[in-house]
Amino acid sequence: MPVRELLTTDEAADYLRLSERKLYELVADRAVPCSKVTGRWLFSRAALDRWVSAGLIAPAGLAQVSAPPIFGGSHDPLLEWGLRESNSGLASLPEGSEEGLRRLTRGEVMVAAIHLHRLDGDDERANIDAVADAAGLHDAVVIAFARREQGILVAPGNPLDLSDIASIAASRARMAQRPAGAGAQLLLLALLARAGITLDELKLAKPAFPTGPDIAQAVRAGRIDCGIATRSVAKSAGLDFLPLTWERFDLVMRQRDYFMKGPQALFEFVRQAGFRDRASELGGYDVSEVGAVRLVN
Repeated sequence: MPVRELLTTDEAADYLRLSERKLYELVADRAVPCSKVTGRWLFSRAALDRWVSAGLIAPAGLAQVSAPPIFGGSHDPLLEWGLRESNSGLASLPEGSEEGLRRLTRGEVMVAAIHLHRLDGDDERANIDAVADAAGLHDAVVIAFARREQGILVAPGNPLDLSDIASIAASRARMAQRPAGAGAQLLLLALLARAGITLDELKLAKPAFPTGPDIAQAVRAGRIDCGIATRSVAKSAGLDFLPLTWERFDLVMRQRDYFMKGPQALFEFVRQAGFRDRASELGGYDVSEVGAVRLVN
């Protein structure tokens, strides 16, 4: 007899060795993968298997340790706005993409926002390949948030007539840098490698700037001449923007945490028209794939 992929509530409860009442509680809390079809809850056997293997059900007598409700990783204006407006209850700790993944691995954040870049130029898969290869993230899922336009922020009118990384090096313009492991810093290193330029050939400002808005503020104040950040940051600060590339900006979390109230509140919110309107208003975003699952480890 073939094994059925979709289970009813009583079949799923039996499969998980739970009471139906407990299963309904999990459904109400959005803590278990399920779908409602013609008024009935259905459960994918494969999804339940992944849910269990990810540690959603703790051994008897042992409480499940949940990650704190914190978004780590990269800073993004649209994401910050979405976290607030969705009433997700999730705090933000922007420290850079690679540090976000490290904190996620250690259980110090619930979600990491990342935008990674590779020296070989294959940036389309950079995020999902990094998560797939991470030893401590065997139970992770990668969710698309947006494509973002990254570029060079300069003062209004582009007084130094900059155009790309090579022109920045040649002019000895004062350039911002980001902390090691930040997505924008990884992009800078990738662009330098592709152009055959070393980091030492740039006149880099110190110390490193924590976020894109910090770079924008320094350009406005005349403390530096340029730096890499998104179009939305440039637009908000009234700066000129020299486009470089579009990148993937993704959200990474444990499979079990995908179903928690905070992330689900955000994912429901980003499907609304108001979110798309805000992305258009900020500029430099493509949110056509928001919420799509890019990888299940």
